[in-house]
Amino acid sequence: MQIHLDALGGVAGDMFVAALLDAFPEHEAGTLASVRAALRPSGQAIGCELLAHNDGILSGRRFAVSAGGAAEGREQGHGGGHAHRHDPHGHHDHGHGHHGHHDHGHGHHGAGHHGHRPWARIRDDLHRADLAPAVRDHALAIFGHLAQAEARVHGIAVERVAFHEVGAWDSIADIAAAAHLIAAVGASAWSVSALPLGGGRVRTQHGPLPVPAPATTLLLAGFATLDDGVPGERVTPTGAAILRHLCGGAPPARAPRVLVRSGTGFGTRRLPGISNCLRVLAFDEAAPERAAPGGHREIGVIEFEVDDQSGEDLAMGLDALRAHAGVLDAVQMPVFGKKGRMMTHVRVLARAASLEAVLEACFRETTTIGLRHRIVAGVALPRAETVVTTGDRSVRVKTVERPGGRTAKAEADDALAGADHAARARLRREAEALALEGDA
Repeated sequence: MQIHLDALGGVAGDMFVAALLDAFPEHEAGTLASVRAALRPSGQAIGCELLAHNDGILSGRRFAVSAGGAAEGREQGHGGGHAHRHDPHGHHDHGHGHHGHHDHGHGHHGAGHHGHRPWARIRDDLHRADLAPAVRDHALAIFGHLAQAEARVHGIAVERVAFHEVGAWDSIADIAAAAHLIAAVGASAWSVSALPLGGGRVRTQHGPLPVPAPATTLLLAGFATLDDGVPGERVTPTGAAILRHLCGGAPPARAPRVLVRSGTGFGTRRLPGISNCLRVLAFDEAAPERAAPGGHREIGVIEFEVDDQSGEDLAMGLDALRAHAGVLDAVQMPVFGKKGRMMTHVRVLARAASLEAVLEACFRETTTIGLRHRIVAGVALPRAETVVTTGDRSVRVKTVERPGGRTAKAEADDALAGADHAARARLRREAEALALEGDA
């Protein structure tokens, strides 16, 4: 399974959790159990709940978390990670008073309001928590990305990073829930759409910060972004840390896939003219193409020119491409390039589902530094290969079901030992006749 995240409104920790639970509701009980287990070592009592939500445009879910066992949601939007402190002395508090899109600090005025929880203590608590190993690993990795980004922003050691007490348990809840779902769904690949940057400033206890927040900016290096004209904080540090852990800036897959599930997770803030939601699209990889009578299929066509590779080396490279499991065929032809120079045009036909791997193989086996590719519709006749014995020789023969009847073609290499052209031709004809008789 592959999962694509469509960041219509943005990405935040709780929006990620809500969208996945909307798509995979069977994991709700396990997710809530992992949240409770993650917070148990800290002694923090929390309530979390999956709520139905409709913003008047779309419907989906919200993931609400609060202290004291009553799930009330978060005031500005969900999934922040902005409620963290960046050092033990309380500077750069992104918690209360933050007017961001997905601020964990809002609406939580519990007993730990003015305290801080060091990253080292959170890490130890996660190690002691009764979590499945895969869930613990994902949670530690996500929190680790967040802590490293905060350390870089403020020029301190990672071990000195601390999170605002309220935001700490809030972030732990979202990250533990996200970690459980990542492990439970078991997707083979994750991707995300271009991310809305937002804009403006967010107010904190110690002054304004730009949007995207500094830690978010570091975490999103390499990701595609867009400016859709909607201001405010659109991707939070926690959301960005999840993306860094799962996607790493990888583009969406181009190969054919079958959409099997979808889900929508909301933040609580309303955005002008757009739903404040994150969509999850879950795909199963398309089955390999199978030839059927008149069977249609999708084929990847890759083309490029080579003018600086010897004919001998290029021939070996093309042989390696033809042996690739995702390649259907590779051909070459002479063409004239700039200044009338001769060069080789190469065309590779690939299985659509293997296009990315074949593109990499083309760069690996040839000297080209650029190529073109596209997906085209194709049709293939059913074929089969059989081995027949004529005289003392075994010959491979390919039979094809054509509209006018079955035809056969002997493998030329298997007739190479023939004495001359006439002998080779006779051997092929006999093998082809035997193959057709055997199929009759």
